[in-house]
Amino acid sequence: MIISPQILNARILVVDDQEANVKLLEFMLHSAGYSSVTATMDPREVCDLYRKNQYDAILLDLNMPHMDGFQVMEALKKIETGGYLPVLVLTADPGHKLRALQAGAKDFVSKPFDQIEVLTRIYNMLEVRMLQKDLRNHNDLLEIRVRERTAEVRESHRETILTMTRAAEYKDTDTGLHISRISFYSQELASALGMSSNFRDDIFYGSPMHDIGKIGIPDHILMKSEPLTSEEWVVMKTHTLLGAEILGKSNSPYLKMGAEIALNHHERWDGGGYPHGLKGEAIPLSARIMNLCDIYDALRSKRPYKQPYSHERAVEIISCGDGRTQPEHFDPTILAVFMRIRRAFEEIFEATIK
Repeated sequence: MIISPQILNARILVVDDQEANVKLLEFMLHSAGYSSVTATMDPREVCDLYRKNQYDAILLDLNMPHMDGFQVMEALKKIETGGYLPVLVLTADPGHKLRALQAGAKDFVSKPFDQIEVLTRIYNMLEVRMLQKDLRNHNDLLEIRVRERTAEVRESHRETILTMTRAAEYKDTDTGLHISRISFYSQELASALGMSSNFRDDIFYGSPMHDIGKIGIPDHILMKSEPLTSEEWVVMKTHTLLGAEILGKSNSPYLKMGAEIALNHHERWDGGGYPHGLKGEAIPLSARIMNLCDIYDALRSKRPYKQPYSHERAVEIISCGDGRTQPEHFDPTILAVFMRIRRAFEEIFEATIK
């Protein structure tokens, strides 16, 4: 790949308290032809260096003494008047990736470093950065190119969200395919309800995060094959609150809807759900949709405490009840639409288990 001189001359700052990491990144960048690379092992110097040099990319470690990477990003936001934080975080902790994106980072690189990944992500980030800077001084053509590139970055973030939610789902299911099905169920119901394209898009990417709070539930409770004790059930219910807390501090429409669903997807139309006992239309529409989709997939799936049910039996339980699940738990309009399009749910489930 031929890299333009504009990108190779971009100003890059490496911030890591480990000398070996700094030297390795400098070697990778210089070997690739980047000519303006600065490094510091003291995160307290970053803001002053940024004021002087206005870096096009900052490769920022998250785990450092004096100031961690999240504190550095907060400090940079106060001096970056353009609103664009050119930060690519360096982390070995998968749990930090979503938090870093929420904090304003544009991308991340996993430790230990893979040279191809490092150079590819830096190039992609710098390409967006160069286009954004050119946009300030050039014509509408550049604006189109930025929009195209932004769409690609957004798609990358969507994939990151789905990948991260699988980490929570693999603790709770045999295959992890539950989250993929949930996206399609939710989108199918939203479409049949006549919701806007933005709503359908948001629920497609927001619904898989419904159980992300289960990351905080102990495995001996989450994976228990016997019925939970009353004390264990109290702990299990907190996954709704944990999920909302994890996702609830972002401007991303996907994460906003994900937080809304995570908090409310166990609420019931008749008011018998949790965590707040909401009733009827006090429950957000996204969560009412998700509630039915989640119940359908749980009935169809194998769990530590049950064998999978057929499509016909799952529909019968949802529409007629079995004692544990009752039709009055669901929004009547959503239930009626589900009954009309129930074959689409069966097709989605069957497509993912082949």
